[in-house]
Amino acid sequence: MTTLFIADLHLCEQEPAITAGFLHFLRHDAPQADALYILGDLFEAWIGDDDPQPLHAQIAAALKQLHQQGVPCFFIHGNRDFLVGRRFARESLMSLLPEQKVLELYGHRVVILHGDTLCTDDIGYLKFRKKVHNPLIQKLFLALPLKWRLSIASKMRADSKASNSSKSMDIMDVNQQAVRQTMQATGAEWMIHGHTHRPAIHDVDLVQQHGLRAVLGAWHEQGSVIKVTESGMALIEFPFGQSALPSI
Repeated sequence: MTTLFIADLHLCEQEPAITAGFLHFLRHDAPQADALYILGDLFEAWIGDDDPQPLHAQIAAALKQLHQQGVPCFFIHGNRDFLVGRRFARESLMSLLPEQKVLELYGHRVVILHGDTLCTDDIGYLKFRKKVHNPLIQKLFLALPLKWRLSIASKMRADSKASNSSKSMDIMDVNQQAVRQTMQATGAEWMIHGHTHRPAIHDVDLVQQHGLRAVLGAWHEQGSVIKVTESGMALIEFPFGQSALPSI
């Protein structure tokens, strides 16, 4: 029994090696699992389900095939692809989850999320996040012509890159108190998230128990997956095109 978690692939037409690595993972590793959870930023950007990029249809078809092989796929929105909607979910047979979800896995209570909401020291980002997650603003944005949305998204990515270049690494990492508060509020002993691109498994001191926080890596030059089984939790990094899970 195995459940897999991935995040931060940032798929785009300009990075075909990452796409190829993900498709290899879906064909050769994911079918061996009981379920696949994607914890946000599957795509570098998402301006609406009506965007006709061939990449989107390619990924939807691959996820649909995985579902048809008996492996359900679940998705939590990231800060890059928070506009992924029901149309893409239908096309890919992927289930959309709320921004935070508690799972019961092999005797462990696990809270999963993208991870950006844990970065509470980055006040500017959280203000921006609140604005773009406003349903009215999202509705207005999605009503714009596709060309306008592409231009706005491009400017937002450039502004974000410029803003992050002047921030300290600590500010852009998770706040430890926010981690403990989230785990204690949900009763979770384990947490799994992405967003920070700092793959590791950390110890967390909780009030009544010892906890673990697993952070997924970004798929820049290699793949990153967290495997949860009855025997525990493991972070696995692997070259694109090679098997991530030879031991299953």
